[in-house]
This record gives sequence, C-alpha cells and structure tokens, in this order.
Amino acid sequence: MTLVIFFPFYPTYICSINKPINRLKMKIVLRNIVVVLSLMLVACGGKEEKKKEGFSVDRAKTLEKTTESPAVTNAVSASERVDLDNKGVGPIKSVTLSPEIDAEMAKKGEEVYSQMCMACHRVDKKFIGPAPTGILKRRSPEWVMNMILNPEVMVKEDPLAKELMAEFNGAPMANQGLTEEQARNVLEYFRTLD
Repeated sequence: MTLVIFFPFYPTYICSINKPINRLKMKIVLRNIVVVLSLMLVACGGKEEKKKEGFSVDRAKTLEKTTESPAVTNAVSASERVDLDNKGVGPIKSVTLSPEIDAEMAKKGEEVYSQMCMACHRVDKKFIGPAPTGILKRRSPEWVMNMILNPEVMVKEDPLAKELMAEFNGAPMANQGLTEEQARNVLEYFRTLD
C-alpha cells in the first residue's frame, strides 16, 4: 500500500506504509510545514487600515496636552536645579568641609569612585546617572553623602532624588555598601571636580 503526501510548494513524497519512514526526510518535511505555516500566519495577520485624519473629539484632547507641554519644558531639570538647603534622608546630618581640599582623601575617593561608581557615572557627562562634576555647587554635602550611603530611602522619601530617578529613566542608584569614611572620601574627590 502506498501513501502519497502532497504539500503546496513542496515536492510530492511517496511513502510506503509497510516500510519504515526515513527519520531525516520526515524531519525535513515537518520543518518545511512549520516554515510554510509560519509564513502564512505572518502574511495574513496584522493588516490595519489607517484612518484618515478628520474631525474628532480626541483631537481637542491632544491640543490641550500640547499647550501644557511648554510649561513643563521651561522648568529646570532636577539634575541642573540648585538646592543647597536639602540635606536628604539618611545618617548624615552635618558635614564640615575645610577650606582646603585634602589631597589624600581625594585620592582615596577617586579610587573608590573608579571601582564602585564608574559603571553608571561619568565624571563630565550624563550617563546612566548624573555627572558628579559641579555637584557641590548644586547639592549640599550632606545630601550627596546620604545619596551615596542611603540611595533606596532617598529615592522613596526625598523629592529631589525622586525627580532625578524619573529624569534618568527610572534607574535607581545602586547601594554599593560604602562606609561613611569611603563616602566622605568620594565627597572630597567631588570637590576636586568643581
């Protein structure tokens, strides 16, 4: 007894029921069936007609939204805003900076920054996170150290940290587990970048 299998766009195979079917040929046939069915599904699906632009109620809503957007764009972004009064949320309540930069602390801070922070922060440009150059002209030393030591709580409770997270595509700052001494060294390094 002979069985004839016909597939569109594919040569006809003649298989004998009494003889074992060659597994390789069967795999090829099944693969080609899957390919043909996939192509048919792709070709037949997803056709949507484009509606012609005309008068609609939705149009008025989009006009209202566009009139609101210039007010938002005129606002200063969180990364550029100056807020030296905010101390942030965390263990650091007060930091006293000497008039002179401590070179040894700054060197240690640069090492910590290179090892722990460079994955997300570049010194002079925005990357995943904001650039630290000039940060102490925009933020208090306490805020900076609290952000380094306590980023999870800062993002939840500090309004400026929330805005920064939104500005940088919702990427929260990772807690690197630094000690207060390491954070203070990083702060001293940031003073050299101003």
